Amino acid sequence: MNWKDRCRAAAVEIRTADTILIGAGAGMGVDSGLPDFRGNEGFWKAYPPFKKAGISFIDAANPKNFFSNPRQAWGFYGHRFQLYSSTLPHPGFDVLRNWAERKSKGYFVFTSNVDGHFQAAGFDTNKIVECHGSINHWQCSICCNEKIRKMSDFDMNIDASTFLADEPIPRCPECTEVARPNILMFGDSQWIDTRTNDQVLRYNQWQREVRPSKMVIIEIGAGTAVPTVRWECETVAQYENGTLIRINPRDDNVPQDGISIKKSALEAILEIDKYLKLPSPDSISSH
Repeated sequence: MNWKDRCRAAAVEIRTADTILIGAGAGMGVDSGLPDFRGNEGFWKAYPPFKKAGISFIDAANPKNFFSNPRQAWGFYGHRFQLYSSTLPHPGFDVLRNWAERKSKGYFVFTSNVDGHFQAAGFDTNKIVECHGSINHWQCSICCNEKIRKMSDFDMNIDASTFLADEPIPRCPECTEVARPNILMFGDSQWIDTRTNDQVLRYNQWQREVRPSKMVIIEIGAGTAVPTVRWECETVAQYENGTLIRINPRDDNVPQDGISIKKSALEAILEIDKYLKLPSPDSISSH
């Protein structure tokens, strides 16, 4: 079966489903022009000064940097905030939302992306789990309080040649210690997870409410290096007896009875949508 046949099979499952779970990793944002940091080479391509200094993505995405080198930490995360805020989500987001909003039992999004692009694309904020947090929010680096605030509170200037943030860097107004994004980083014991936990509670309630129903799980661009989204989608597919559609240009292996589409997010979504625009399930199957 070639990839277009798999897209046609995916369209049949999507059209006949009552509800949709969308799982998304970094590959979902690549077609919008965002880096996916796959391996150090991908990270260094986006951030050449870090290559020169021998700093890996794991090194850069570490909470200790907000104490040891806050200008560099905020240079990295501040630049990402500015990049994600100024980048428009690709058209595949709108197509996905159109599929999801038509379902009688609705939808939910489970994503490891911190860019906020599902919200920017018009998805219901109350139907999204950001399992690794959000770059659009910040917290105190020493957790002097449990408050999570909007990143728009800060106005940062970042040197594009060094990726160092200019002073003054963001600080907690209550204790004056350095602030940090509300993102789960590597080796992170100080991430305040209350916002994400509230999202998970709504997600779990949704799962209870939609049972029993025919569910389709559309997983897009979720890699194996940090497999949180892949595990969630596989678990839900098994527990809910749903069909897993895995869209991934590299890590496309899928459990038995799943549908694997080895393409980028946008190309696969648009191809599936062609079949969904046909007038009936029978015409999809026979097209």
